[in-house]
Amino acid sequence: MILFKRPDTETLYSALVNKDRAYEGVAYVCVTSTKIFCRFTCTARKPKIENCRFRETIAECLEAGFRPCKRCKPMLSYGTADETVTQLLTVLENEPARRWREEDVVALGHDPSTVRRTFKRRFGMSFLEIARLRRLGDAVESIASGEAVIGAQIDAGYDSGSGFRAAINQFFGSSPAAMKGRGFLKGDWIDTPIGPMLAVADDHALHLLEFADRPALPAELKRLKSRTGADMVLGRTAVTGQIEAELKAYFAGQSASFETRLAGQGTPFERDVWRSLRQIPVGEIVSYSALATAMERPSAVRAVARANGANQIAIVVPCHRVLGADGSLTGYGGGLWRKKWLIEHERRMAQGQVREMPLAS
Repeated sequence: MILFKRPDTETLYSALVNKDRAYEGVAYVCVTSTKIFCRFTCTARKPKIENCRFRETIAECLEAGFRPCKRCKPMLSYGTADETVTQLLTVLENEPARRWREEDVVALGHDPSTVRRTFKRRFGMSFLEIARLRRLGDAVESIASGEAVIGAQIDAGYDSGSGFRAAINQFFGSSPAAMKGRGFLKGDWIDTPIGPMLAVADDHALHLLEFADRPALPAELKRLKSRTGADMVLGRTAVTGQIEAELKAYFAGQSASFETRLAGQGTPFERDVWRSLRQIPVGEIVSYSALATAMERPSAVRAVARANGANQIAIVVPCHRVLGADGSLTGYGGGLWRKKWLIEHERRMAQGQVREMPLAS
């Protein structure tokens, strides 16, 4: 575990490219394009920075659904070799779909209590927990790609269909039948100069972009899951990488143009309001009344304000450009200080006076 402030993504990526041994055992790279996690010293071809997510523990990598690299063997390579750990991880790699039990551990000549303590101390979770994550993760990928649920159940080593459904539901929050033939919504963090943001996307569009400390964020995620009927997991898609790059250009003052495709959530009226928000020029602000009038709905000021507040794509759909009738900042889910910052940033951007800001700590 890194005891002090974790380095930023650029520093970690540089260490990865240079195979810096200083990070052995204290940081790992999770590669979203392959769902593999590696040591920094792995000899495999280095991934693009947009496909890298850095984690401090092996447990974090496993819980996020990543598998250990077969080349650098991150679960075996760091620290003093332990014969028990080496043997059990080797047999797990050979039989990832097997439903491991304590009696299997005994059959291999090991004491279950000793194995449990050893794995907990080294990885933060037991051998059986690691095996379960590996088995269920593979099963979910099979189901999502269209494989029959019963086939995935058998491959995962479950004799009982009800037991398999319960395990999947407990771990991923959705029944296996509901997962079949569809992708997931994947959520990941994006660092910005005014705080981290959570981006939720599928393979086609961005569904949510909010500041991580927004009080209503848990309710928004719940509502998004209800609307889409999709399961949410940690991870990123090409859409996430695109919006991250566009946000970087935005905060650097280089561009306020966002081309990332947005999901069509919301009512028809809400979507009309959000389209109108995106037509407000950078560096300008309007009132709710003026926005309603521009939409040819002058009597719908309150409805426009509600739709503005229901926006779940911060910055890209610029609800921060709308003020009260008296010119006051009024409400903003990300905090009024951020609303003021964004307005001033865009005003400087329009005047060509922006200087790049460091990422928030």
